[in-house]
Amino acid sequence: MIKQSHATAVWSGDLRSGTGVIDSQHGAVRQVAYNFPKRFESEQGTNPEELIAAAHAACYSMALSGELAKNQIVAESITTTATTTLDMVDGKPTVSTIHLATVVKAGGADQNVIRSAAEAAKAGCPISRLLNTKITLDVSVA
Repeated sequence: MIKQSHATAVWSGDLRSGTGVIDSQHGAVRQVAYNFPKRFESEQGTNPEELIAAAHAACYSMALSGELAKNQIVAESITTTATTTLDMVDGKPTVSTIHLATVVKAGGADQNVIRSAAEAAKAGCPISRLLNTKITLDVSVA
């Protein structure tokens, strides 16, 4: 299976005062503006690290669903929040960690099986495999 997806970013101006716009292939992200203050300072708004977090949370939730299915568990819901941490490493901004916090609603399912599936999903989801950073995980079973 080969599936390609794409997104486009256009940046105008210098690093500190310039602005950019992001568009995705199928329009889910359409004309999203970003800039230096949104990325590195306290201005609210979407930035590349937030988009990575969203992609990772979505990918991980789907991967966990697949791992649970291997154990005949169908979750009522899987809610995952991914948090990226942007630090200076060797003098360069770097996503140093991504923390996944997931809540699995699967009434009556064995919690140990769910936790094992959660770890397998963390290791196996395509976005986890893409990223060269430390990934941590907290799992709650509801």
